[in-house]
Amino acid sequence: MKVIVFDLDDTLYDEFEFVKSGFHAVASFLAENFNINETDSFQWMWESLQTQGRGLIFDDLLREYRLYTKKLAKRCLTIYRTHKPKLTLPEESVRCLESLKQYPLYVVTDGNKVVQHNKLQALGLYKIMKHCFVTHRYGIHHAKPSPYCFLNIAKREKVSTNEIVYIGDNPMKDFVGIKPLGFKTIRIMTGQHREKKVTTDYDADYTIQSLNELIHIINTI
Repeated sequence: MKVIVFDLDDTLYDEFEFVKSGFHAVASFLAENFNINETDSFQWMWESLQTQGRGLIFDDLLREYRLYTKKLAKRCLTIYRTHKPKLTLPEESVRCLESLKQYPLYVVTDGNKVVQHNKLQALGLYKIMKHCFVTHRYGIHHAKPSPYCFLNIAKREKVSTNEIVYIGDNPMKDFVGIKPLGFKTIRIMTGQHREKKVTTDYDADYTIQSLNELIHIINTI
């Protein structure tokens, strides 16, 4: 029996969709409380992300509008992290999960506990997956590349590690901790890490360009 485990961000959906949703929530808050044009502030944040990266976007935005205080920047970050995102699983992911429903399906995802929970809830993954592991619920030291949650799945399913297949996108942390233990690994070449070149130790056993290719690979493992 195989057990299929997915990463979340940039594997089952495009993480930038969450970022956009969070920026809209912050822009809406600033519009309601400071009469700042919602479209303009959203556009400023989005362009800043493209040019400067994540950094201190909310600090910089508030400075742009001469509103900066440490307290207000923290408030914006809290709104971003705790808002209920408007997310939908891409059709490709829906088809993929449907084609694999005969297997036990899991998610293992790193990140802020509240943020990741809200994403999983918005995407309807709690109803689809047998269990969703947010690694930070078990302590940040159990985040990937720690194999902690993966070994937990092996114990729950009573299977050996070589019967578990993991699909992720980030070669810097997704595979290096579990490959030596016998887990089968698949890298999906999407999202922010798709151009990253890494050594064999860090890369997955297999690569795919999209989830449409996954069922074929799983059938051959």
